[in-house]
Amino acid sequence: MSKAKVYFTRDITPENVVRLYEALGVELPGKVAVKVHSGEEGNQNYLRPEFMIPMVKAVDGTIVECNTAYDGARDTTEKHEKLMRDHGWADVFDVDIMDAEGPDIVLPIKGGRVIEENRVGKNIKDYGSMLILSHFKGHPMGGFGGALKQLSIGCASNEGKVNIHTGGQSFDQADFWDKHAEQDDFLEAMAEAAQTVVELFGEDLAYVNIACNLSVDCDCCAVAEDPCMQDIGIFASLDPVAIDQACIDAVKASDDPGRDHLLERIDSKNGTKIIDDAARLGCGTKDYELIVLD
Repeated sequence: MSKAKVYFTRDITPENVVRLYEALGVELPGKVAVKVHSGEEGNQNYLRPEFMIPMVKAVDGTIVECNTAYDGARDTTEKHEKLMRDHGWADVFDVDIMDAEGPDIVLPIKGGRVIEENRVGKNIKDYGSMLILSHFKGHPMGGFGGALKQLSIGCASNEGKVNIHTGGQSFDQADFWDKHAEQDDFLEAMAEAAQTVVELFGEDLAYVNIACNLSVDCDCCAVAEDPCMQDIGIFASLDPVAIDQACIDAVKASDDPGRDHLLERIDSKNGTKIIDDAARLGCGTKDYELIVLD
């Protein structure tokens, strides 16, 4: 496999998100789903909808999300739709909770070791392409969150998320904690789920990671740590493995005094295993060329 191209700029602006996407040289076909993280109620670090306006308008996209599998402000459609209004997403975009109503779409896992299927919201079939617009940061369970997490946990329905977190043991939200998989199985299940979404859309996927507000915690945390290091920049690629690897490499290369705190979170959860597994499963390559557009 040839090297993947990853475009990068240090200057984090809404306009530069569009500039890096345009550098990819693709035009996403059909109705475009734009997968974002809506931000848990109380979270201070998530990227606000106003920041996303130029990019979403550039692809004439619809903001898509799926319900969570843990208690909070997003685990039912009613609560999630209210949060999308409260956080301002519904004020400026068309918003689609893809698993608002069942039945889920069941995507088979090819060559999976941990889970046999991935369940995604049925509305994903309404879209011809998807832009994965990720806030790259730490994560209390996965170590970090980027493009691969958005493809997997992000696109999975409520039941699909339980399936991933329990390593295929259950689809019942009540089992989310009691039957949670061992860490490496959880990470591998995420990679297996990501593979199904990559296969679903084929070449009609693009990825933008915005490495800012770099907390060790995810936007899914109602009580999250404040960012521990300075912003890094914007990355764009057609390869989800390469873009996440490039973000990890940029954190490691930083001389910011908060870098070690973020790396400790990533390493303590064996977070980069999802990158290795996704590469092995054919989602992309870790071998990339970084093209700086500053």
